[in-house]
Amino acid sequence: MAFTFQINNDVKFKHDEKLLAKAEGFRPEIKKERIHPTRIVEVIEDPLKLNGVGVTESDKNIDKIEEYGLKRNDKMILDFGDHRVGTFKIHIDQTGSPMDAPLYMRIKFAELPAELAAESKDYEGWLSRSWIQEEFIHIDELPATLELPRRYSFRYVELKVLDTSPKWQAVFSDPTVVTETSADYSGFEPMRFEDPELQKIYDIGVKTLADCTQDVFEDGPKRDRRLWLGDLRLQALANYATFDQTDLVKRCLYLFAAMTTEEGKISANVFVKPENVPDDTFLFEYSLFFISTLYDLHQAHPDEELIRELYPIAKKQMNITLKMFDENGKLNPDENYPVFVDWSNDFNKDTAGQAEMIYVMKQFIELAKVVRDSEISMYEKKLELITDYAKNVLFRPEKNLFATAWDEYNIASQVWMVLAHVMSDEENKSIMQTTIQELFPVKNIATPYMYHHIVEALFEAGLDEEAIHLMKSYWGKMISLGADTYWEAFDPDQPEYSPYGSPIVNSYCHAWSCTPVYLLKKYVENK
Repeated sequence: MAFTFQINNDVKFKHDEKLLAKAEGFRPEIKKERIHPTRIVEVIEDPLKLNGVGVTESDKNIDKIEEYGLKRNDKMILDFGDHRVGTFKIHIDQTGSPMDAPLYMRIKFAELPAELAAESKDYEGWLSRSWIQEEFIHIDELPATLELPRRYSFRYVELKVLDTSPKWQAVFSDPTVVTETSADYSGFEPMRFEDPELQKIYDIGVKTLADCTQDVFEDGPKRDRRLWLGDLRLQALANYATFDQTDLVKRCLYLFAAMTTEEGKISANVFVKPENVPDDTFLFEYSLFFISTLYDLHQAHPDEELIRELYPIAKKQMNITLKMFDENGKLNPDENYPVFVDWSNDFNKDTAGQAEMIYVMKQFIELAKVVRDSEISMYEKKLELITDYAKNVLFRPEKNLFATAWDEYNIASQVWMVLAHVMSDEENKSIMQTTIQELFPVKNIATPYMYHHIVEALFEAGLDEEAIHLMKSYWGKMISLGADTYWEAFDPDQPEYSPYGSPIVNSYCHAWSCTPVYLLKKYVENK
């Protein structure tokens, strides 16, 4: 988590206006739909839901919402039936005596009931409280239609009257969200499973992807709202398995390619509003995953012209990263270019980083073949050197596992070595079987991002039953706790876990969590 928060004010970026223009040319249409709430609810204790908080239907009827007057400290919670991303408006009037004081109210937006139970005044986390989705509003004259200019990510909207005057009450009607997404359902054909649990896991994955598919592939519509390369790689894979909007992938690739540092390094993320700006955060594999995303796009929809255009940027990432390897093929981590792997800092990431490099180098060499790069043989020799180090130094036959520089055996090391196919298929299967025996159950990992790679490694090793079981116990657990979309962070052993100190700023719709749609399409559909 700390690795994603960097301040590098001395970094200088260059902007390629030609590539930025191409990115602009692929800007998607934002599709909008008017949605009204389905019911009025109340918060209740529910031990089966996240943080022990759920909702139950109120005795108030949503169809008669304009009949309920709210006085000081009264509140009403609207349920929009599913996760929504968009803008909110509502008509407000008053009943009783003439309006002799302004209406002072709070509007609170929540993706889950747990957020409704949290109070912003109690928040003391390190992430900016400005991300908390609530508005304090004064209205001097009623009736009025209140249209909030911001975009929100929510299912529930709590209307609370902080004060009026004893003489009159506030009355609400026509609450509406205008949803926003660039996901195109017109040609989408969802997968169907006989297993109802897998069907639910798939359907919620599709919804998660759609709500993160905006002007770019956002990492989360509630918070950050920007384009991260690690998230993009996974969203693009999920996209090919669902909506298959290749132009949006191209837009994102062009944005990263157009705004590198003067030495050519790609930022871990970029902002696109109010203008295109690269962040001063850099992560080892996120820059490398520009190569992976380009490779995956070419696999899904071959485009030699695009490869030729963006290959020099991809090559620059490879050359920059190769400098971090010594003459023996060992990765020497750089604290200014950290290996991410997962938020958790409870394990050493050197070996996983070594494997990530092998994984990406194989893809890079395939791209080099497309453009007939004269230096292919040099990259093939580098790959052989780095791979040999992994096989001969990091792999411990007596353990049947890969070790780190600290002689530590962790899940991430095994998973990425298997995904990189450093060993044979038979050896990969054996390594993952040993991983299950020695390192499972999964501990100290709290992101669907890392769980995705664990599940995929199990599939790649031919352990389909184990992969599906882990998918059900992880993503299925989120569903049982009330998820309408998948979360940025989740630890099954600590469901209430927040990397920021409070559920009120957690992102409960997050891009890197949508990958069951890809995994089910690739590994399960035709079996």
